[in-house]
Amino acid sequence: MQKKVFLVILYLCLANILYGQLFSNNVSKVGTVAAPFLQIPVGARAVAMGGAFVSVANDATALYWNVAGIVELEEREIIGIHSRWIAETSFDFGGLVIPFGTTGTLGLSFTSLSMDDMKVRTVENPDGTGEYFTASDINIGLSYAFRLTERFAIGFTAKYIQQQIWHMTASAFALDAGTTFRTDLFNGMIIGASISNFGTPMKLDGRDARRFSPVDETKMGSNQSIPQNIEMDSWDLPLMFQFGVSTNVFNTENYRWTVAVDALHPSDNYESLNIGSELAYQEYLFIRGGYHALFLQQGEGGLSLGIGLNSQMLFSGTIIRFDYAYRDMGRLENVQFFSIALDF
Repeated sequence: MQKKVFLVILYLCLANILYGQLFSNNVSKVGTVAAPFLQIPVGARAVAMGGAFVSVANDATALYWNVAGIVELEEREIIGIHSRWIAETSFDFGGLVIPFGTTGTLGLSFTSLSMDDMKVRTVENPDGTGEYFTASDINIGLSYAFRLTERFAIGFTAKYIQQQIWHMTASAFALDAGTTFRTDLFNGMIIGASISNFGTPMKLDGRDARRFSPVDETKMGSNQSIPQNIEMDSWDLPLMFQFGVSTNVFNTENYRWTVAVDALHPSDNYESLNIGSELAYQEYLFIRGGYHALFLQQGEGGLSLGIGLNSQMLFSGTIIRFDYAYRDMGRLENVQFFSIALDF
């Protein structure tokens, strides 16, 4: 019965992707959402596996990929991630997961995208006015996940999102939800699904939208300083639905080989696939590879590679994990991710 259900779900997901590729109107919605930084992948391990991580997620980065996955942690875990993202921006993520046994698992996360200060330039002062401006994005999340059965888990994340550029800000609230289901098929295959960034639209507001104009430019003596506010449009968040499956091709005393496939259905682009693989030696050394944005029209997808190392710190029982990933961004510059995690 489980095999039939799985095949039906897989068929529907693949049919949806093929339909979107073959019968779409060739007009995507790229650039029509707010807070695109929410789509930047989190974690060197997940990035190295091509982003095929919705069903694999079993560490603190599950706070981003599939919040239901945090129930797999038996110890508290804290993780820090840094990447020099495209266009000379910096991407950072911090997460904390605290398990409470049968009560459930709690998680906290913080995401930031920032840039260096830039000169304010105008037509009259092309070399700069002497002022500087910056732009930054943040996302703060509170997560909770629990097991409904030994095989089925569910989780939710409430998020506060803010974008800022010079004197203008926009904010929103959003919700993520995810599930995982462990089957008896194909060496314990795991099915995962998640929906991200279901929330309120964002609208910039601030003093940079304020202007002063005369009542009537054709008449002398009219008030020259009537305040006006430029009306800003509101934009939706980048809603994302992901469905994934993963399984161990083999799992022996010394070696484990995991493969994973994710289907992506974003609100601002076409459908695509992520595929990935992880080879582990004694759960100590990890070699990973994958491909992201497969079949995406005009996408900047490409190959991802990475390595990982687990080490138990002497006398403390604390486990420290180092992960590194390289991601090909096509016509854009390549990016590298570094992650450090502690289990304690």
